[in-house]
Amino acid sequence: MEFPRAAAARAPGDFLGDLATRLEARARPGPAPDAPALLWYAPAALDAEARRLLDDLPGAELATADELASRHVVPRELVARAEAHPALRCLAAALEAALAPPPRALVMGILNVTPDSFSDGGEFLATERALERGRALRAEGADWLDVGGESTRPGAEPVTTEVELERVVPVLRTLAREGRSVLSVDTTKAEVARAALDAGARVVNDVSAGRNDPELLPLVAARGAGLVLMHAQGTPRDMQRDPRYADVVREVAAHLRARARAAWEAGVAPERIALDPGFGFGKRPTDNLALLRALPELRALGFPLCVGLSRKSFLGHLSGQAEPARRGPETLAATAVAAAAGVAVHRVHEVAATRAALAIAGALAADRGAVP
Repeated sequence: MEFPRAAAARAPGDFLGDLATRLEARARPGPAPDAPALLWYAPAALDAEARRLLDDLPGAELATADELASRHVVPRELVARAEAHPALRCLAAALEAALAPPPRALVMGILNVTPDSFSDGGEFLATERALERGRALRAEGADWLDVGGESTRPGAEPVTTEVELERVVPVLRTLAREGRSVLSVDTTKAEVARAALDAGARVVNDVSAGRNDPELLPLVAARGAGLVLMHAQGTPRDMQRDPRYADVVREVAAHLRARARAAWEAGVAPERIALDPGFGFGKRPTDNLALLRALPELRALGFPLCVGLSRKSFLGHLSGQAEPARRGPETLAATAVAAAAGVAVHRVHEVAATRAALAIAGALAADRGAVP
């Protein structure tokens, strides 16, 4: 499966080149159009070699976020200036992808075939109940159903491959026969992914981004499947015990870039890769908010974004709603923010309400003619 893209697919070398990797460019407001600078960078993100490379580029400027906050720029002009310099073309391509208006966002309906998921654990564990739920999500307008047989809630214990297969394969096989919506499997195990693809899934959604099972990325490549790579600090069992970051946006971006490169090197076509910042996976409320604000920066990595904001704990932390199933309003508010930032796929429990929110966000973006 190919993911919706705002710009034409590019080889990873174009936007994951050595220069771009070292510079850790951050998409923030830059200098005024008549200023001599070409691009902007966060100095703390640069190593010595990257600084030397910048020193060799006429007009390149180092500035802190505070220094940039008072300046204004037309982003397209920065892209044009960057494209005039061969050493910066890889960064220009990433910026262009980040600034382009996104295509229609897709809605991924969550189907947890588990007894212990954080919000709906046990509700759809039985195969017939899971099938009823999948059909209902399709009727609400889901473009995509994500079927998972192992809970990834904080504190969850892993399950065996056999248990996971028993939960997801019958559901996937039946749903594949009944409808045309995309099916994905939420797993970190190559054996489960293989059986799911045989049963009709077209995408593997891996919260470990291929780190849990070394056979998973080559499998996805060989089968021509789609792949969602997520950032997580730690494992579901321990990820929320004491998550820490020096700079959560920079660290998440670096992780996603590295895992995208690993997938590409394993043979996964770049147009089949999407990235997920992993809201709630080893993050504090402040970390999740920082990532929500930084979604345009993460889009500058050059891949479509898939986000799972639905009913997350940090939303309840902000609103005071302790019951996950009652965080619908909070989810819609966060989803609207993510849609305005150009997110391509929204993973949610409530499909119909999300489609309505996305329709409004999409109309506003179309009226502006650009993404913020």
